[in-house]
Amino acid sequence: MSEFRKFLFEGLPVRGVVVRLTDSWQELQGRREQPLPAAVTALLGEMSACALLLQGNLKFQGALILQMAGDGPVKLAVAEARTDLSYRATANVTGAVPQLGAQGFNLADLLNVHGGGRCAITLDPDDRPQGVQPYQGVVPLNDEQAGRFGRLAEAVEQYMKLSEQLDTKIMLAADGHSAAGLLIQRMPLAGEGNLEGGGLDAERAAELADAFPRLALKVGTLTREELLQLPMDDLLHRLFWEEPLRHFEPAAPRFACTCSRERVGRMLVGLGREEVESILTERAEVEIACNFCGAPYRFDAVDCAQLFQAEGSVAASPGGVH
Repeated sequence: MSEFRKFLFEGLPVRGVVVRLTDSWQELQGRREQPLPAAVTALLGEMSACALLLQGNLKFQGALILQMAGDGPVKLAVAEARTDLSYRATANVTGAVPQLGAQGFNLADLLNVHGGGRCAITLDPDDRPQGVQPYQGVVPLNDEQAGRFGRLAEAVEQYMKLSEQLDTKIMLAADGHSAAGLLIQRMPLAGEGNLEGGGLDAERAAELADAFPRLALKVGTLTREELLQLPMDDLLHRLFWEEPLRHFEPAAPRFACTCSRERVGRMLVGLGREEVESILTERAEVEIACNFCGAPYRFDAVDCAQLFQAEGSVAASPGGVH
């Protein structure tokens, strides 16, 4: 059973999230017509877990979209997590993928062969006004100081440091059976930068300042096998048995796709009438399968004509979108 849980450390400025995907992760993979290479499966598993970890720390209604794009055999990989902890993921593979190593995949082999890889995180709130673009932050997989990121967790940690100014430690792992992740994050303190001046004695100020680095070292001792297989209570106890840990009620992430016939129809309109008609001259209908869930959508000549007729009516009306 897939599980998601938040936790925090009483009296310390650190919070955390842990997630493990099992049945929902297997359902996601089963929706694909053809299985992906093991290394790409591991990438999508880590991305799915990571998107849920980041979504768990947000206070907004909408979708968090994690994208990895580059110049390797994987041109694009996407994972999306919503507020209700539903998620989906897919990848576009155009070349030969290296074998998955014992320590997992390396981003340099999949997305960053020639240094053109990048990681983007998009926040798309449900109440975003029409015409307003969602917020997106991007970090390159080559960093001037840190060098070339080989692990997804490293790239996302860098994103959080640059974009949100929050120290974050992330551990991720995935295979064909399960995907898992653990995140801890340092929370800002009121009056930070002058802790003693804020009424704290030197000893307490030092304790608060040391909390995140100390806990991050513990998180860094997690092995891939522990993250994927150890029961969640045992996992947290193994890491933090000496800490004042407070658990919140667990939740169950689930695979879900937001595709619809209406969305696919808008995509066809975006292709243009000429392109769609050229497809119809070769076959009786336009058939499109959702990249995320594999659901088939079919549009015959009458359907396509109605799509473009409706689009023309909207554009010609006074309130139409131009």
